[in-house]
Amino acid sequence: MGTVKDLNKWANAHTYYPLDLVRVALGVVLFIKGVEFMTNYEQMTLMTKPFQGVPGSMMMLHYIVPAHFVGGFLIVIGLLTRWAIIAQLPILIGAILTNFLGEMNTLNLILATLVFLVSIFFMVYGSGKHSADYYLKMQK
Repeated sequence: MGTVKDLNKWANAHTYYPLDLVRVALGVVLFIKGVEFMTNYEQMTLMTKPFQGVPGSMMMLHYIVPAHFVGGFLIVIGLLTRWAIIAQLPILIGAILTNFLGEMNTLNLILATLVFLVSIFFMVYGSGKHSADYYLKMQK
């Protein structure tokens, strides 16, 4: 009977690891996308072509790279996770709309939708137990 209790305690203590791995994977995907946009400016302008008539479209180009770059890093370490995800949401909505307003790319649509849904989950759930936010909260 003691073994079952020990296993139950271990399971309760380690249930956060899969969610933390998903959060880290989300941050890595966003960070890599930011680096990809930074190194391939032509691809980014091609993807944002449907929004060229919108006022502030040039400002949008300069918002996407730093938001993915910094936001992805913050999500990976779990610092200000909700704020970093809130900064990502307009970009992700634009990524989903780009597939309907411009050229339809099913793989990009699936990736953008999946990242959007995972981002919504972590905006509600928070950064998790193994994060800088949790560590700083426990220091008080």
